[in-house]
Amino acid sequence: MSQNAKETANRPPVPAAGPAAGPAAAPGEGALPAPPPHVLRARIRSLGPTMTRSVQAVAEAVAADPAGCARLTVSALAEHTGTSEATVVRTARLLGYPGYRDLRLALAALAAQQESGTAPAVTVDIAVDDPLADVVAKLAHEEAQTLTDTAAALDLTQLAAAVTALATARRIDIYGIGASALVGQDLAQKLLRIGLVAHAHSDPHLAVTGAVQLRPGDVAVAITHSGTTGDVIEPLRTAFERGATTVALTGRPNSPVTRHADLVLATSAARETQLRPAAMSSRTSQLLVVDCLFVGVAQQTYETAAPALAASYEALTHRHATR
Repeated sequence: MSQNAKETANRPPVPAAGPAAGPAAAPGEGALPAPPPHVLRARIRSLGPTMTRSVQAVAEAVAADPAGCARLTVSALAEHTGTSEATVVRTARLLGYPGYRDLRLALAALAAQQESGTAPAVTVDIAVDDPLADVVAKLAHEEAQTLTDTAAALDLTQLAAAVTALATARRIDIYGIGASALVGQDLAQKLLRIGLVAHAHSDPHLAVTGAVQLRPGDVAVAITHSGTTGDVIEPLRTAFERGATTVALTGRPNSPVTRHADLVLATSAARETQLRPAAMSSRTSQLLVVDCLFVGVAQQTYETAAPALAASYEALTHRHATR
């Protein structure tokens, strides 16, 4: 048996994983749980970059007009989108539904929610000449919707398992590049304040050299919205091979980073536009998950976390005193 095989065989048990955990399943194999109607658009936005052009045409059609598409047969929707019946069925399965009939039911429910005012319509993109008041209103709506979508779609089984792993970890390494590095730093400083040993790595060389020191009982967290960032995937893979519990925080639940993750925490993001790049639209949902992790860990370790928080607050009080 190879060294890596031995290390993998000796991995610590991970609490029951939900449907998103482990290696990515191929589209159409039920890799994701069927989303409730109100998060269907968020899932389409999340999976959009990984879709083929024909599948994307079907997905965009149902997102734009759920009521109209809900009335169409599979052949009629195929004709409407210039695709095939097989593509329509494949799209339904990629989105997490067993078949097109289930997708139609979800679309009908989504349309009903919109008519009753419980599911907001997609906002208009921010234009270059928009008044600042409109920019504020549009961004506030998108941020709120992103948080709602992320909370609704977050796998609580995976989240609970990640909280337990962090709360009992000997050491925690966090990997992120660019905007995701800022989110990683936020998680690290929160965990440090409650007495855990946490390091955020934005330098890929330091991330890998740190990952080779990990072992069972340690935790590695990778933050990447696209799920394809090589400088984040490499240290996570190394940590996985060393036996650490690995967590991927990503907006693409079937992306390459999840192949080396014991636990996957999926985030939502607003549709990327010229004035709202992916790094900006993904940050809000990532920070929500980070806060959920922190509060969950603080709850599990309250007897030590509370004194640690109090001590850190007291140590910094003089720096905030009025001079």
